[in-house]
Amino acid sequence: MRECGYVAAMRSWMAAAFVLAAACGGEVDAGEGRAVAEEARPGLHPALEDTVFTRVLPAMEAIPLERRSELLRLSTFVRNRIDAGEPARLTFICTHNSRRSHMAQVWAATAAAWYGIEGVETYSGGTEATAFNPRAVAALERAGFEIANPGGDNPRYRVRFGPDAPPLTCFSKVTSESPNPREGFAAIMTCSAADEACPIVDGAALRVSIPYIDPKEADDTPEETARYDARSLQIAAEMFYLMSRVRE
Repeated sequence: MRECGYVAAMRSWMAAAFVLAAACGGEVDAGEGRAVAEEARPGLHPALEDTVFTRVLPAMEAIPLERRSELLRLSTFVRNRIDAGEPARLTFICTHNSRRSHMAQVWAATAAAWYGIEGVETYSGGTEATAFNPRAVAALERAGFEIANPGGDNPRYRVRFGPDAPPLTCFSKVTSESPNPREGFAAIMTCSAADEACPIVDGAALRVSIPYIDPKEADDTPEETARYDARSLQIAAEMFYLMSRVRE
């Protein structure tokens, strides 16, 4: 029987500590590794906590250098905002606001909570509105998120990373639509089409490009589940890397 939750997390604390150290260019000994495992407990759902320790943290090591450089720019923005006593608002943008931008919004909020970083607000939007794709929703559920679907053509999903965490309301919208911020935010382009279509994002204090390959390419194929899970994991690892650098 597979263990999950904090027991499984503690069994993998050494791997997690090593990955965090590698990401930050340093070394972590056994005592420090145990501290990492014991400190990083923000009340995630047990299955999600297990996903973070066994899959997300180890995946941070594989992030390419060119993508790390963009994530570091974003981490500086977050840190500077928080140091100034202002909220760090992050808006993740893709064309239809249906898959990658929602995954990034959810994983970024989770990573901020994991590292105990207060003042981070995450949003998502697109150049046009469609709906949060149920395949992307299912991938997040498989990772351990609790997601409530109220129904409708463009459901306002309520996503929780922990039993006591406030829900994230996720639905498809254009970038300028409420509740997205109108100014002073970081615009993170998560698809190449939106990146090309929006060289300037009105009101953005920073624009960062970290495009992801669209898992839509595998819709209705035998590879669908694996492709969505892989994209979710890639996004999760990069959001956790981002927040680990803010935490430094």
